[in-house]
Amino acid sequence: MAIFGLPGGAEWWIILGVVLLLFGPTQLPKLAKMVGKSAKTLKEGLDGKLADDDEDEAKPAKKDDAAAPAEDKKDDSGDA
Repeated sequence: MAIFGLPGGAEWWIILGVVLLLFGPTQLPKLAKMVGKSAKTLKEGLDGKLADDDEDEAKPAKKDDAAAPAEDKKDDSGDA
């Protein structure tokens, strides 16, 4: 992999050791889970699945708008 400038075998061990020192053994599973969720969300976004989900959530929200209480509206009386 030296052609592309990517780290080889020994460099990966050094990188993993530094990451372990920085985050600690208790934080690594949380970090890996966060990276996995981010990758999944990115993949779904590229596939267009998030746009479909947003449209499905917007339809029921229109029904809720009619029943929304009047207290949600901001009072612009000028009081600071």
